[in-house]
Amino acid sequence: MDKQLKRGVLDICVLSSLQENPSYGYKIIKDVSSCIEISESTLYPILKRLEAMECVVSNKVEHNGRIRKYYSITATGKLRIDDFLLEWEKLMDIYQFIKGENGNV
Repeated sequence: MDKQLKRGVLDICVLSSLQENPSYGYKIIKDVSSCIEISESTLYPILKRLEAMECVVSNKVEHNGRIRKYYSITATGKLRIDDFLLEWEKLMDIYQFIKGENGNV
C-alpha cells in the first residue's frame, strides 16, 4: 500500500477505534491490528499528531499502580471520519472507472 495512503488510513482507523469508548495505546494497537498492521512506533506519533489537530484528547488514569494514558475522540475527530468516508466514496468511483466497471465518474 502507498505510504501516504496508509498513513491517512491509519489515522482514521485509530480515530474509529475510539468511537465507542476512550482507550489506551496497547488496546488501540490490538483493535486496529484486526484490519491493518500497526506498531507502537507508528501509533504514538499518530496519537500525538491527532492530539495536535484536536481530533483526540488524552488524560492520565492510574491503573494497577501505573499511570495509563487514555485517548478520547473529539467532535473534530468524528468530523474527520465523516470527511474520510465521503472522500472514500469518491475514490471508489475512481477505482471502478480504472477497472473499467463504470464509465461515470
